[in-house]
Amino acid sequence: MRQPSRSRRPAHRSRRRGGFTLVEVLLVLIILVVIGSIVVPNLFGAKATADINAVKTQISALKGAMRMYFLDMNKYPASLKDLSEEPSGDAAKQWNGPYMEETLKADPWNNEYQYSSQGKHNPGKFDVWSNGPDGQSGTEDDIGNWEA
Repeated sequence: MRQPSRSRRPAHRSRRRGGFTLVEVLLVLIILVVIGSIVVPNLFGAKATADINAVKTQISALKGAMRMYFLDMNKYPASLKDLSEEPSGDAAKQWNGPYMEETLKADPWNNEYQYSSQGKHNPGKFDVWSNGPDGQSGTEDDIGNWEA
């Protein structure tokens, strides 16, 4: 008796094509959208927090420079430039600056820092602030030396 050969294949074999079905692709896309909707807002929140912290650090450095200027000159500077530029005349004798090691850069929103030698928020002293993300002075997003 002869045994059947194992090399023979059945006459009809189901052929499965490689690749993904439309349902599988859509499922993966839905998962990616859900993950993206969770991650992206957290990244933007971290950037906003970092910008605010950078402004607070810069304002703190400005406060220190203002105090040093006041100790030498017995008055607060008329402008922020007075912290880095030597005055002329008799005032130059008292000036021990520059009081800022680097030139003052713009805030993270590319706006200049604001300064008032007659403080509205700090009577008898000075106010220094950033206009904040909206770039408008006097709005509630301003960040200044009057904040705790």
